[in-house]
Amino acid sequence: MKRIGKDLRPVLVCFIVMTLLCGVIYPIFVTGIAQIVFPNQSNGSIITITQENGTKIDVGSALLGQEFTNPEYLIGRPMGASNLSPTSEEQNTLVQERVAGWHALDQNNIGDIPMDLVTASASGVDPNISPEAAEYQVARIASARGIDEAAVRSVIDKYTSERFLGFWGESGVNVLKVNLALDGLI
Repeated sequence: MKRIGKDLRPVLVCFIVMTLLCGVIYPIFVTGIAQIVFPNQSNGSIITITQENGTKIDVGSALLGQEFTNPEYLIGRPMGASNLSPTSEEQNTLVQERVAGWHALDQNNIGDIPMDLVTASASGVDPNISPEAAEYQVARIASARGIDEAAVRSVIDKYTSERFLGFWGESGVNVLKVNLALDGLI
């Protein structure tokens, strides 16, 4: 019995030390560095607007998609995660339903609907759509708001991010930022 206690002691000490190092000290250190170097990103990239009465409210994260369905807004990817195969019957049915929804929303638009407007992403919360998907919606937004299409394109261009380092990833339009700008809130 004395031998078990002697063997168990180093194991318990190692367990406690590693728990403190990996579970307490390291996360506090990394969080502290992130707060100093990247404070906006480490706090969720929250977009805050100032209301007319001077109060500030958080309206969402620039990193998480929000659902917009009204015709005067830029509409993002379908919400809800998907890991369906592009060739599955269920995926095909969902895409056809979403295509029908787009045609019902904007009956005058006879252009090809960009794929990212009818397919959900793996995370289900993408904040961006492709520039092509944004362009597809310009005429509808301008008509619903009673403004010029060039004004809508200007806002979209302002909130379009290019590929990282010119070759990594894809260009994207931040849906939330465009809609807040169209409302005159940012």
